[in-house]
Amino acid sequence: MPPKRKGPLQLVQREVDEIKKQVDSLVKDVESGNGYTEEAFRRCQELQMSAEKTQRTLMKLTKADELAPVGNYDQRKQEEERRLQDILERVTTLSLELSPAGPSTAARDASKEDTLSNFKGEQEGDLSVQRGEILKIIRKTADGWWLAQDTKGNTGLVPKTYLQALSGLDATDVLSALGAIPAGFGTSHLTKLLEEEGQTYRGSHYVQPELSQSQLSFSDLFLDPDTGKVRARQVQTCLCFSLWSCRMIPTPGVGVQVLSRHIRLCAFDKTQVLSNIHTVRATYNSKSPKTWSFSPRMTGILPSLLDGDCFLRCNSAHPNLGILFELGVTFIRNSTGDRGDLSCGWAYLNLTDDSGNPLPNRTYELTLNSGSPFEAEVPMEIAATRGCKRSNQICDKMLQARRQPKLIIKLKSANSRTRTQLSILPDTLLHSLSCVHLLALHRQLLADTLLMDRSTMQNADLICSPILSTFPVLFDQPDLLDALRSAWLEAETSMSRAQKRDLPYLKQEFVKVYMSSVYFLLHSPSLPPHRLADPPSEEQRARVLFSTLDALKQSQSLPSGGLEVFVDPNHQHHAFDITELTFDLLNMAR
Repeated sequence: MPPKRKGPLQLVQREVDEIKKQVDSLVKDVESGNGYTEEAFRRCQELQMSAEKTQRTLMKLTKADELAPVGNYDQRKQEEERRLQDILERVTTLSLELSPAGPSTAARDASKEDTLSNFKGEQEGDLSVQRGEILKIIRKTADGWWLAQDTKGNTGLVPKTYLQALSGLDATDVLSALGAIPAGFGTSHLTKLLEEEGQTYRGSHYVQPELSQSQLSFSDLFLDPDTGKVRARQVQTCLCFSLWSCRMIPTPGVGVQVLSRHIRLCAFDKTQVLSNIHTVRATYNSKSPKTWSFSPRMTGILPSLLDGDCFLRCNSAHPNLGILFELGVTFIRNSTGDRGDLSCGWAYLNLTDDSGNPLPNRTYELTLNSGSPFEAEVPMEIAATRGCKRSNQICDKMLQARRQPKLIIKLKSANSRTRTQLSILPDTLLHSLSCVHLLALHRQLLADTLLMDRSTMQNADLICSPILSTFPVLFDQPDLLDALRSAWLEAETSMSRAQKRDLPYLKQEFVKVYMSSVYFLLHSPSLPPHRLADPPSEEQRARVLFSTLDALKQSQSLPSGGLEVFVDPNHQHHAFDITELTFDLLNMAR
């Protein structure tokens, strides 16, 4: 007969037995002096990580996961939790004994933290510290007690809420330790990528031309010699979709003020981000605090930051290529004023079915997961249902499904004009559909400058082109991109049908509109720096943009394209820098 399959709880019991056996062996070696300190300390850290991983696995287990009925399930699970807790306490005590008195290799490579306030150790193994003291963090644990070493070589445990990284305090970690973050919320991983990786995951990086392997030509920018237009390029994935709504999204805990509710999205293959990270802000109604919506109706143009209609171009052939959606909030702590970002959950949509065919155009309802998108999917924990007996499992499952946080999106097709414009864009890009026509014009200007106007393809001299040098900046400042959309829309209303089909005329007019609108705004001393989810800054920038565009509205009809505004004493601007006037091919290209 085949061997009987083990249930999840029994597998965890075996893991606990194995960890306990290894801990007993390590303690025996340390007492007998057979193992040297560095090796024993390394083994101790590995056992600590294994025990914590097993503990997290055990906490997620439920009776419904078992393959067969298990008697006294809750009692057995609690017994394993106690065993794991005892093992963790033994390992922690042993690591304190094995920690070197002087700076160790782990300590030299560890991060440094500043102490926010005095802490007096209450138990054996705690490290007493004074405010302002610099500590070296040897090990960080999930329970919030970090193993640290002071300047005198003393080692012990310190609560992480008393510490501040030298690069700044992570308000998310503090709120998590204080219990002010509800279940399902956590660190925003895409926000951290944007902050830590600089320009790598920003749209301003992906709109630049990509050099070929020889570094002598471009891999995604070609010119059709017959028409003088950018040659269309087919990619593995090119689709349009709409963010529809989010339902049953949990609200943050008390003590925080939400500044922005948004979704960050990117191309994803379950292991790495494959495109830029695009942000769409959700609208919120206080009468329905758990419902988010997108693309609200308003007079005038819809800001690209609120536009839920997006496109994705990606040339990856990975079978798990999909779109990662991470819901998040930007908040400020009422007590301290610290800002932070939280993730409200994430969802992943694979763009192909089991047979490898593209998904059909229809509406999809995605269940949100907690934790990290780079790990296994973990459904959000929902509070127990009231008014339904535990025995009635069907009723309970139906109510739980209704309370599960969901993201609703819709895959759709584009019209022929939009498909033509999308075909000349970079091979990898995710952005708002409302900006496709501006991207297409920028792509045409880029091809003219790099493929036609240069004397040779080996020429890498600086190119005088204010538009090419500053246009990518607009992708990091969506309100300026909206200002360009508004100015260009007004210019298009005065064009005839023949002029709208005349590409040389369109490029000429686009240069005039750009130079007399957003290029001047980029150098305006009254425009504050852009900062997402900062209401005072956003309101001030909106006032400056509106007043400046209204004052410069007549400049587009001037023969020189409105460049007189830069010498008009009534309009001040910052001094020009050569980097804002010239396109550096070697530094700009990817």
